[in-house]
Amino acid sequence: MIKLDNVAYSYGGGALLSDITMSFAPGSFHFLTGPSGAGKTTFMKLCYGALLPTTGQVSAFGEDMAGLERDGVALMRRRVGVVHQDCQFLDHLSLSENILLPLRAAGRQTSEAEDDLRELMAWVDLTHRADALPPELSGGERQRAALARAVIMSPDVVLADEPTGNVDWEMSQRLLRLLTELNRMGKTVLVATHDLSLIRAAKAQVQARVLRIANGRVQQAGADL
Repeated sequence: MIKLDNVAYSYGGGALLSDITMSFAPGSFHFLTGPSGAGKTTFMKLCYGALLPTTGQVSAFGEDMAGLERDGVALMRRRVGVVHQDCQFLDHLSLSENILLPLRAAGRQTSEAEDDLRELMAWVDLTHRADALPPELSGGERQRAALARAVIMSPDVVLADEPTGNVDWEMSQRLLRLLTELNRMGKTVLVATHDLSLIRAAKAQVQARVLRIANGRVQQAGADL
């Protein structure tokens, strides 16, 4: 589904990541951990084509990302939902309108997605906040809204970059449950986090692999949780 073959990425004249060879199988669940500045966000961006490797190859759904034309990149990204660390929204649009933005960008009629939107808003428990503007949302509401926006296109892969970094423990557990539900639906999920407690808490909910970035390399950090 997503495959990295001998990938390296250099930044500012130095190698941030190197010698990465791995693949993410359909329906798998992975955690990516490592200290701040280790390259977790860079690794995630390589996985969805926001960055291209300095050397090596990243492929998604059988296509080399470096060889994709603009339309090909757009089609690929419809199959990959991303929850960004900073959760940016358009403050002049309501929450529901923000969640629908990926559909608009894809040229689809949002009126045809009203039932899906209602179901999705209920799934993340934000139905009562549908008309709220982003500045009115709490940190937990913003994170759940970001997750809803990431999956509005029903992607095959969900990448979440520190989705629990700015919320309390109870909300972290709530977000984890939503991510594991997506995995049970057959989605491939990759969660970048520095919170080892969150990874330990996942043991009862999902079978996952833990990847650790150390010294610029991504390593398997042990057996199934």
